[in-house]
Amino acid sequence: MTMLHERLANLPTGDTAASDAVHERAANVLRPSGSLAWLDEIAAWVAGWQRTSAPRVEQPAALIFAADHGVAAATEVSAYPTGVTEAMFAAYNDGRSTISAFARIAGATVTAIDVGIGQPTGDIRLEPAMTEERFNSVVQTAFDAVDRLDCDLLVLGEMGIGNTTVSAAIAAALEGGETAVWVGRGTGVDDEGLDRKRAAVKQSVRRIAGITDPIEILREVGGAEIAALTAATLAARLRSIPVVLDGYVVTTAALPLASIDPAAIDHCTVGHCSAEPGHRKLLERLGKRPLLDLDMRLGEGSGAMAAVPLIAMACAGITDVPTFGEWFGE
Repeated sequence: MTMLHERLANLPTGDTAASDAVHERAANVLRPSGSLAWLDEIAAWVAGWQRTSAPRVEQPAALIFAADHGVAAATEVSAYPTGVTEAMFAAYNDGRSTISAFARIAGATVTAIDVGIGQPTGDIRLEPAMTEERFNSVVQTAFDAVDRLDCDLLVLGEMGIGNTTVSAAIAAALEGGETAVWVGRGTGVDDEGLDRKRAAVKQSVRRIAGITDPIEILREVGGAEIAALTAATLAARLRSIPVVLDGYVVTTAALPLASIDPAAIDHCTVGHCSAEPGHRKLLERLGKRPLLDLDMRLGEGSGAMAAVPLIAMACAGITDVPTFGEWFGE
């Protein structure tokens, strides 16, 4: 039993009283009833996990996990070389990346964590992505990163050339069906590159046929940054921090948790639906409605960060607006 299995065994639930209080207030706030129904639902969701009837987003934070992939080093499944992962990691640390720019607008902090740059995982077509020792080390790193945070909303992002291939392998192994439906163009590969991706995913899933434990599937065909995202999602749940998932890769990282316990990702919303066809399919399976649908495919948490101001507005629309009774003195 891994650390993830152990910590999944006793998950805190949301504060239903806080959520109910927001729903009640939303029904009486100074605007036509139901006019902002979806935003009111988001505010109630935040309230339940912040455990307050006055939800706010004042200290949002983003964690970006970065790592290299053996399958990307072994075969051309990306339009970019693996060295881009390290270059982008430097941009995060220098505050020059897209998510850094978005975070400044949203008033959020960004922390990038190296969990395997220059140390690619195994080629998942032929071998496990991670040994048990490495997997556990990555999980612990992610738990530690979340424990260091002081935030009221957490955005999760990633960087790792080749990780849409790995995500497709996880989704196909856990959800089944024809592997090709889970594979998209990622960073923009041509038709030949797409064929290589599909072949790599198919071979990887075939290699682990018979393995049913979602966490073991994650170790076998996942990536270090994806395992870190899975652990960070769980760590946030244990601290009752609401989480905004990014695109296909980050949502796929939450899938092993949901496969074990569908309620394990109740503290998560999805910032956006990416251009990867597998993402929309996965969201339907998980019953998650994305806040934005802008055909984005950048990764690094950018789509989730773009949704943070909307979440903050949803909360302000409840906490900063009087009810009819308050306004008219009834």
